[in-house]
Amino acid sequence: MADSNFPLPPDDYCSLCVEALRDPVTIPCGDTYCLECIKIYWDQFDHMGVYSCPQCRATFTPRPMLRRNLPDLKHEPLRQEARKELTPFPYMHRESFCDFCIGRRKKAIKSCLMCLASYCETHVKPHYESSTFKRHKLVDETGHLDRKICPQHEKGLEVFCRSDQMCICVLCTVREHRGHNVTSAEEERIEKQKVLVVTQSEVQHIIQERMKELQELKHNVDVLKSGAQRAQAESDKTFHEMLQAVERWKAEIHQMIMANIQAAMSQAEGYVDRLQKEILELQRRDAELRQILETEDNIHFLQNFPTLCIPPEAMVPKVLINPQFSFGEICKMATEMKEHLDVICKKEMRTMSKTVSETPVYILLPRNGNERLKVPSRVVFQEPQSRTDFLKYSCKMSFNPNTVYKELVLSDGNQRVTRKKTVQFYPDHPERFEGFCQVLCKEPLTGFRFYWEAEWSGEFSIGVAYKSISRKGKNSHSLLGYNDKSWIILCSDSGYSAWHNKVERDLPEAPKATRIGVYLDYAGNTVAYYSISKTMELIHRFKAQFNEPLYAGFGVGSSVTLCQLRQNPTPEDLL
Repeated sequence: MADSNFPLPPDDYCSLCVEALRDPVTIPCGDTYCLECIKIYWDQFDHMGVYSCPQCRATFTPRPMLRRNLPDLKHEPLRQEARKELTPFPYMHRESFCDFCIGRRKKAIKSCLMCLASYCETHVKPHYESSTFKRHKLVDETGHLDRKICPQHEKGLEVFCRSDQMCICVLCTVREHRGHNVTSAEEERIEKQKVLVVTQSEVQHIIQERMKELQELKHNVDVLKSGAQRAQAESDKTFHEMLQAVERWKAEIHQMIMANIQAAMSQAEGYVDRLQKEILELQRRDAELRQILETEDNIHFLQNFPTLCIPPEAMVPKVLINPQFSFGEICKMATEMKEHLDVICKKEMRTMSKTVSETPVYILLPRNGNERLKVPSRVVFQEPQSRTDFLKYSCKMSFNPNTVYKELVLSDGNQRVTRKKTVQFYPDHPERFEGFCQVLCKEPLTGFRFYWEAEWSGEFSIGVAYKSISRKGKNSHSLLGYNDKSWIILCSDSGYSAWHNKVERDLPEAPKATRIGVYLDYAGNTVAYYSISKTMELIHRFKAQFNEPLYAGFGVGSSVTLCQLRQNPTPEDLL
């Protein structure tokens, strides 16, 4: 049962149709009506653009959205909480009606602080036309007339006490607020209006920041979604290739078993054939011996004895199955292969699961309410400090065969590219560079952090580029570093130079190295280049506003090899 000190409108009846609620909805002031009833009631106010509650007269602009009540709102604690959430702002205008209208009351437009009454457009006219009311104080009707009257002296509030920060009447200045710092309401409004203007400016600034955050969040969510889809596609492809490899291994083992059994059967057939021939020969010899033994002719017996008394020679060696050979060994090896694969997968899954579970997708930053003008738009993450830190972001890459220039040759599983003097016959492809000795990697880089290294010989350029970079012709649109779609450093025996959109950056002297590391912080809009030797030294860092997925790109003078990196390096990897 509801607390009698806080009566609620009936849960089962609509005050408009006085019947049981049908599709009940709660409007922002907390009152509940049938969905159809309140829609029909508010339809008649569409021409005014102001909508009110039929019971408490609270007004709303624009027309509120109607939401059906949830069934559990009939439970008292939940219903109280729901109504608490729907309570209008304290400054929401509550519509007042004329105190002098008979029958259907019109909306009040003015209130008199002397009469303590509200008037519509018709009934307020005497206050303007009659000298009797010339001392009366008329104010715009904004609701809550009682709040404009001094509760102690029942006089209109006209002045402001700065000492107590409250509106008071004239009598208060000579009694309760005697000797206080008092000023007129108009002067105080001017001062406080300045504060509100500043506050409004701050609110507008925060709105702009929040809109910017909203756009960035939506963009990052899209990036996250596309990253998940890409990861799903890549993992599906990888496992498909693994299944194909397993099928190949299965076929090879099957072929091995069949080849061995066929060879064994062929050998066995040879042995069987020879044994059968030997048995036939022995049976013939046995017949001759039987015949000579049964003869009564002594001379014949003695003449054939020399040839028949010689023991027969074995034609076929004795054949036994080698106990050390067994097809069970093949089964054992297949089982070991499966167990090794299972161990590797379990280990990698544990590492992957740990990494994913310990890395939050979102980072929530509390906002400092005291710094309303300084609202951070993004989290600033610390950049990696050591090569071990960089290797945590290492990613596996491979050259895209569809992009290689006609004088380049791929090898080592598309991990190495070499320039040849002879033209290679590659099929036509829209992604192939036609004018310069360049190549891109296959893997799109977007949203997060990535790190890779490459070893080079001859003059060499390394960097990142959008997929939309031109591939046709021999002009700046397709040359890495000479357009607004690529960021590269050029490496040669004489040193390094940085290029973007035809602009060359003079770089400070950096250690010469045949291995270059690239660190891309896509969300942070930076790409940095490092020389890798016994130490790791920064060569250059670009700041940009990335708006497309990036791809690792290379200009090849002699050869380039992508280095195989591990996220959890051994000491040897760091040498």
